[in-house]
Amino acid sequence: MLQRYAEDGDLLANLDPSPAAVRPPEALRASIDLALAKASERLPEPSALPGASRYEPKLDGWRAAAVVDGDHVTIWSRQHTNLTDSFPDIAAAIADQVPVGVVLDGELVRWVHGHLDFDALQRRYASGKTRLRVLVDQEPIDYIVFDILAAGGRDLRPLPYDDRRRILEQTAVGWRPPLSVVDATDDVALAREWFAALPERGIEGLVAKGGAQPYRGGQRDWTKVKHRDTFEVIAGAVTGTLTQPGEFILGRYDGDQLVIIGRTTPISRAAARSLTPLLQAARDDHPWPTVIRSGTYDRFGPKRETTVTLIEPLTVEISADTAVVSGSIRHAARFVRARTEIGPHDITTSQGPM
Repeated sequence: MLQRYAEDGDLLANLDPSPAAVRPPEALRASIDLALAKASERLPEPSALPGASRYEPKLDGWRAAAVVDGDHVTIWSRQHTNLTDSFPDIAAAIADQVPVGVVLDGELVRWVHGHLDFDALQRRYASGKTRLRVLVDQEPIDYIVFDILAAGGRDLRPLPYDDRRRILEQTAVGWRPPLSVVDATDDVALAREWFAALPERGIEGLVAKGGAQPYRGGQRDWTKVKHRDTFEVIAGAVTGTLTQPGEFILGRYDGDQLVIIGRTTPISRAAARSLTPLLQAARDDHPWPTVIRSGTYDRFGPKRETTVTLIEPLTVEISADTAVVSGSIRHAARFVRARTEIGPHDITTSQGPM
């Protein structure tokens, strides 16, 4: 399925092969600022990005850079956390198959019956040494690479995407699982087919990159388009006040218990005005606290506490992407409308994409 669209040629042959160039450039030997993507509602057209658009599946895993420096491999998260000890199998595979001096950017993922299991990554990270050994054996992880930042002692980030992709493909010849290269295409029709078909495998959507774009760490030069589902949940609290709500805290009933599953992005002023007559102060038996830890609805974001205004449960329709972890909505959803005709107890944890 891999679509090669750059010109033929061995770019690796032009890289410095001398022993002094084996190590990665100094700027890439430690944690790295990774390139980012801005969200879009539509897939960019072929001419929308510099050098024409290239399309890749957006995998729902842990973003990770891998640095091969001598006989030492280090795996860094997007947040500059050293993940090497949590993924010793990936580090060993990289040490065995990737040349010294190479720096890669990719995604750590866990495949289960053709679907992505995001929870497995968290289990790895949270496990002690004994449990980790069991998980390495029972829950293998893959590293799917989509960019190469250094090779042969050269910083490749200034090169255009198409050249980096060719170097990556040449570097990856002979790779074996758990290492692989992400599929890519410049065919927008094929990209649209992927966008329609890939959600069945738990893949979030697509990332579009310009064929002429350099790799700029920390910059949102790429474009991501995620699948979104519209469904009903329960609003059980708001940030702000009843007359000026900021965000909804969302839940669903699990039996008789109203459990928190996520939050919305900020509610627009127009929507807030329409909601004012519908928001009622909660009765004394509301099960949620008035100070909610962010880990309750955002397990992977910065940890903080939020003071909320509890409301009588209200059914609302939201638009959310397909990233769901243990029944929770991992990314903030968009409020669409109130659904007063649907009773809150009709919304359970077994409905929607949960």
